[in-house]
Amino acid sequence: MLRLHQLELSLDDAATFDPPRLRGLCAQRLHISERGVAEARLVKRSVDARSRGGVHFSLTADVTLAQGGEAEEKRLASRFKPNQVTVISGPAGGETPDVFGLKLAPWPAGKGRPLVVGAGPAGLFCALALAVRGARPIVVERGKPVEARARDVDRLEACGEMDPESNVLFGEGGAGAFSDGKLTCGLNSPHIRTVLGTLVRCGAPEEILVAQRPHIGTDELRRVLVGVREALRRLGAGIRFETCLTGLILHEGRVMGARLTGAAGEEELATDTVCLAIGHSARDTYEWLCALGLPMQQKPFAIGVRIEHLQRDIDRAQYGPSAGHPALPPAEYKLNVPTPDGRGVYTFCMCPGGRVINASSEPGGVNVNGMSRHARDGRNANAAVLVGVRPEDFGGEHPLAGVYMQRRIEQAAFRCAGGAFRAPCQRVGDFLSGRPSTTLGGVQPTYLPGVTPGDLRAFLPDFITDNLRLALPKLGQRLKGFDHPDALLTGPETRSSAPVRILRNPRRQSAIAGLYPLGEGAGYAGGIVSAAVDGLCAGMDID
Repeated sequence: MLRLHQLELSLDDAATFDPPRLRGLCAQRLHISERGVAEARLVKRSVDARSRGGVHFSLTADVTLAQGGEAEEKRLASRFKPNQVTVISGPAGGETPDVFGLKLAPWPAGKGRPLVVGAGPAGLFCALALAVRGARPIVVERGKPVEARARDVDRLEACGEMDPESNVLFGEGGAGAFSDGKLTCGLNSPHIRTVLGTLVRCGAPEEILVAQRPHIGTDELRRVLVGVREALRRLGAGIRFETCLTGLILHEGRVMGARLTGAAGEEELATDTVCLAIGHSARDTYEWLCALGLPMQQKPFAIGVRIEHLQRDIDRAQYGPSAGHPALPPAEYKLNVPTPDGRGVYTFCMCPGGRVINASSEPGGVNVNGMSRHARDGRNANAAVLVGVRPEDFGGEHPLAGVYMQRRIEQAAFRCAGGAFRAPCQRVGDFLSGRPSTTLGGVQPTYLPGVTPGDLRAFLPDFITDNLRLALPKLGQRLKGFDHPDALLTGPETRSSAPVRILRNPRRQSAIAGLYPLGEGAGYAGGIVSAAVDGLCAGMDID
């Protein structure tokens, strides 16, 4: 099979592009007739905006020749550079596996039902793999199903009333369910395709299989989560919402059961397998696990703010004269700059056409994140602008000192904004000039239940604001207008990843036999897909 790279598709042709035209485009690249191409499958589609005057789509496709076999493939490939045409083996890019089709070892006969704690990406994919193996896992989630959870988030945004167990961070789907459903991943794992294929089987749009930076959108992801839930139940899994893990029953260093608290009160569940996918904000669970003596250690993470611009300005900066073309998606960016202290500043979780959201999970503390709907049709673009935080910044040697640092910043921000889960914000121009903001400019905030203009220095540590002050003008050199005076900074964003790692061996088992710490909450993932892959691999391997 041949893989063709960097096939150019004009913006004007994109609207009417279909599989037969892909076949012709591939034949044109190979300098053969269309009859010579038996099949062409799209593998990846991205926007190439390196030349502002020639913005176009760049395609990657897998081609099966009508005749000639492997010898003809090698002959044709030899006429091109490797970044144009290569010979590959294995299934075509359009053939995507999903967890339901995997051939996995059956769950050991006589072994009890495993318990999966948490219904975020790691927990759900661990449970799916276990269910495919016939383990009939029991999934417990401290939050609510996604439908009820969405209503609680709406109430927080409308009235400033937060449910500590049902919010942007807790509930079915985990934190990723309300942060755009971004599916980019830095891993090099064949199971990335399995995760994407599974999401498509559960209702996600097929475009995520070929997009360079795939995303589902918060609105669409809710429907996909219902599909995952239904699939788990068809496979014999039990799912219990509003049920929290509150303790482990141990014997000679091995799990023998779990203590759960739910609507019916406290109970003990017998199990010798607990998959711990608690997410990066289950602070109370961290506390009792630490007190239990479970080995864990401090881990670097990042803290910063959300920056908002008008999406049309980002489009112009990225696409030049092509901005506004109906074939183009809202423009994205990913930026970073070094700083003198070596921490660096970078953008993260960029949300085109999105809004800043309230990602708080504790009374008296405020934390922000970003999201987009599937259409990404909002007036503003936003992204996190983060500064690296090291364990020596935490202010203590306790394994959870990073958590305590997060909480101090969130509580200070809550006070600065006047309570009621409002968030403090500042214009970039004011921030760089060292003065508090009293009014806002051309970029209006999207955060609900509302913002309070002020000074970020009132709640962020000096090393973070100093690095942001140095980095913003440099980021403006990388992307025109990034440091526009009216761009808006809203904060804090403290939950970019877990500041703690629960130690485990190569088989993902902790020092407590039968306890498997997984995903972001355990400190081994950094997004929806990487967490899902970690959970999937655990579910396939646990015996």
